[in-house]
Amino acid sequence: MMSRKQRTITRRQFLRRTLTAAAGIAAAPALVPDSVWGASAPSDRITLGFIGTGKQGTFLLRNFLNEPGTQVLAVCDVDRLKKERAQRITNTFYADQKPSGTYNGCTMYEEYQDLLAREDIDAVVIATPDHWKALTVVHSARAGKDIYAEKPLSQTISEGQQMVREVRRHGRVFQTGSMQRSDHNFRFACELVRNGYIGDVQHVTVDVGGPPVLCDLPAEPVPEYLDWNRWLGPVLWRPYNSELSPNISLDIFPHWRNYRAFGGGGMTDWGAHHFDIAQWGLGMDDSDPVQVHPPDGKQYQVLTYKYANGITMTRDTFPEGHGVLFTGSEGKVEVNRSYMRTWPENLAQVQLGPNDIHLYKSEDHYADFLQAVRNRSKPICDISVGFHSVVVCHLGNLAYQLNRPLRWDPEAEAFVNDPGASRLLSRPYRKPWHL
Repeated sequence: MMSRKQRTITRRQFLRRTLTAAAGIAAAPALVPDSVWGASAPSDRITLGFIGTGKQGTFLLRNFLNEPGTQVLAVCDVDRLKKERAQRITNTFYADQKPSGTYNGCTMYEEYQDLLAREDIDAVVIATPDHWKALTVVHSARAGKDIYAEKPLSQTISEGQQMVREVRRHGRVFQTGSMQRSDHNFRFACELVRNGYIGDVQHVTVDVGGPPVLCDLPAEPVPEYLDWNRWLGPVLWRPYNSELSPNISLDIFPHWRNYRAFGGGGMTDWGAHHFDIAQWGLGMDDSDPVQVHPPDGKQYQVLTYKYANGITMTRDTFPEGHGVLFTGSEGKVEVNRSYMRTWPENLAQVQLGPNDIHLYKSEDHYADFLQAVRNRSKPICDISVGFHSVVVCHLGNLAYQLNRPLRWDPEAEAFVNDPGASRLLSRPYRKPWHL
C-alpha cells in the first residue's frame, strides 16, 4: 500500500519525457516541400496518414487537422464512402486556407501498406477496429512511422507484447488514445492518490462495460462500397452484417467491439480509459494485477483484481455512470468525465507542494503526441502504458470467459501454471494475414 511517506519512490521514470533509448536512430520528421504551402511553409511540419476513417477516425482527423504544424497527406479505409468523406474533409479544410480556394493534396488508399510505403509521411493515426490494430501498428513501426493509435491497444495480450517490441526496436514514438490522461480532473485525482492524501490505498472501484459475446449476427448482402474480405482481415471468415460496419449515412458507432472476434466489449472500450486511470493512480503503469476472480456468487460478487501489494480493484456500477473511485484509509477520490469529488471535501482544494509528485501534464492528447514526435520523447500514454492498461482489461475478459480465477505474473507477462489460459493469450489468424 502507498502512504504519503512513500510517495517519492512511486514516480515512473518514463513520465519524465526523456529521450527513448532508440532516439539516436529514429528519423526526424520529414519536411513538406515548399510547393505544398508556398515559400513560408513551416520547416517542422509533421506529415500524417490516417488508417481507418470511420466515425472515430473522422473525429481524430478533424482534431489533427486543427493542430498547428501538421499536414494530412493520405487517408486509408476499406470502405470507399468513409475514405472519400475523409479525403473531402481534408481537402476542404486546406482549400479554405488557400487564396485559390482549391486543394487536392490528400490521397486515398484502400491498402494501408501503400500508404506506409510513402517516404513523405512521418506519422500515422490508426483508428481501425481492434482486430486490425496489431497488424497496422507493427507494419507502421517497421515502415519507420511514428504512431497515434486509438485505444484499446490490442485485441490480445500477445499482440500487445509484439507491438511493444516492434515500436521499441524501430525507435518509434507511440501515443495510445487513452485521452483521459490529458484531462485535469483525472490527473489531479491520481496526484491526490499518489501523494497519499487519502492515506493508504485500500481499494479501487471501476465502472466499465462488460465482456464481449460470440457473434451470431445474421448474414446480409455486402454493400458495393465495402471490401468485406479486407475488413475481416485476420479474423476467421463470417458473413457481413451492417451492425459491424454500418453505412456512414446512419452516423452511428458500429457494434463490432461487442463481439469477441473483433473486440473486447465494454471491458476494453471503457476499460482502456478507466482501468488506465486506476493504473495511473496506483503507480502501476509498468505492472499489472497478480490475480483476477470472476463473480462466483459467494466470496466474489463482482469481478475482482488483486495486486501484489494487497490493493484490490473491482468492476462495479456507479449511479452516475462510468468512472473510478479510489478508497484509502483516510479518504476517497471519485472521478469521471463530468466531475471529481473527494471525501473529505476539502481535498479537492489541495495545492500540491514542490516535494509532491507532479504527474506528467498534458492538456491536449494530440498536441502532446506531436510534441513527442518533434522531441523524440515518450508522450503521456506511451505504448508500454497502453499495454499494461489493456492487460488489465484482457485479464478480466479471460476470467469471465473461463469462469475461474486466474493468476498472472507481471514480470514474466504470463499466466502462472495455467496452460488453458495461456492458450488464450493469442488468437488464430486467417491466411494470408500474419504477424
